[in-house]
Amino acid sequence: MASLDTVRGDLSLVALYLSKAEARDKICRAIQYGSKFLSNGQPGPAQNVDKSTSLARKVFRLFKFVNDLQALISPPPKGTPLPLILLGKSKNAMLSTFLFLDQIVWAGRTGVYKNKERAEFLGRIAFYCFLGSNTCTTIIELAELQRLSKSTKKLEKELKGQELYKNEQYRMKLKKSNERLLALIKSSLDIVVAVGLLQLAPKKVTPRVTGAFGFASSLIACYQPQPNPNDLPWARPPVHRLAK
Repeated sequence: MASLDTVRGDLSLVALYLSKAEARDKICRAIQYGSKFLSNGQPGPAQNVDKSTSLARKVFRLFKFVNDLQALISPPPKGTPLPLILLGKSKNAMLSTFLFLDQIVWAGRTGVYKNKERAEFLGRIAFYCFLGSNTCTTIIELAELQRLSKSTKKLEKELKGQELYKNEQYRMKLKKSNERLLALIKSSLDIVVAVGLLQLAPKKVTPRVTGAFGFASSLIACYQPQPNPNDLPWARPPVHRLAK
């Protein structure tokens, strides 16, 4: 019975994870770039999977540009330095533009938008926005890691002689540091992916290199939006109804 409950819990956790459109998009992204790595830009089944998955992913991203548009007009967290605020807003603007233009590319590939040349041109602009947003993210994460490092060292001095890992504030700073380090690695990988998709360095960043970096970035992205086990139905406190 206990093993059945464990299986039930695991399946529910997977179902909760897959219920998010973003999670399904990241899985499709891993399939897409894994296929690109295998095909190395050569015609065949792997390239067909790459192209079909790329088109399918665009459906998951319909109207997703609204999220970054909202972040663009939202006030920044208090205490954030002005350069980081400007970088953050630039990142939101470019990512929102990328996602918006990506819808036009999807419309062009499905035949809804008839001007295919214009759609391909806008697609190239979208990839430049993708490159710019990841460059901003990389700089932001580096700066935030430096800020976290300074505040962590200051806290270590204040807690001198105490068990650091028993301090909740210290554990939270370490957790944030790990999350930002992971985001830094992902954005750095995505810069290489953008360079490969734009063919800015075709001799060095080949389709296989682009696929490898994109696949690694996708695995990190799949890990990042993991659901909280506390969100499962049986993890919530029961609701007691009043007796009639």
